[in-house]
Amino acid sequence: MPARMNHAQSSNGWLKSYYFLRFAVSAAWVAIAVIVAKSVPPLAAVMLVAYPAWDALANYVDAQRSGGLGRNKSQLLNFAVSIVTAIAVAIALGRSMNAVLAVYGVWAVVSGAFQLLTAARRWKSNGAQWAMILSGAQSALAGLFFVKMAGGAEAIGIANVAPYAAFGAFYFLVSAVWLSVSDILRKSPPVAS
Repeated sequence: MPARMNHAQSSNGWLKSYYFLRFAVSAAWVAIAVIVAKSVPPLAAVMLVAYPAWDALANYVDAQRSGGLGRNKSQLLNFAVSIVTAIAVAIALGRSMNAVLAVYGVWAVVSGAFQLLTAARRWKSNGAQWAMILSGAQSALAGLFFVKMAGGAEAIGIANVAPYAAFGAFYFLVSAVWLSVSDILRKSPPVAS
């Protein structure tokens, strides 16, 4: 039992750092998108390609810390889908922002489902995955909304993607804090009555 607890603690240490990093990168992406990139189209284009590319890299690194992509099929699939999405976004940028948003929509649905599966798998070993499960489900719903919006006539830009990234940042922060609190509670000695 102590060996299993030590594994969970070291695993949670990695996850906390990983979730805090994912929060920081997503929050920075949102801030740059809203403050600068919405009025600088070349920067917006780079950022729209970089976001799924970063997700691919993050899934790869996380899976490597958890036994590799071969042992983490949902992350392997999320890694592959995110790489394909970065390429598809680069191609869609040559067509229209509606096409880009449609690509983002499909990606959000698929990657959200894989994120949900990863969180459900981790629940047994790490606990505190409810925020990641909610994040995966919300990502899938947001993706459907993106696909619908992409078929409309309204003007679309990077600012339409920013709330999606902001919610992702929020869920990563909640997960990191929740794991931190769980670790503190687990380490606290029981109170004598």
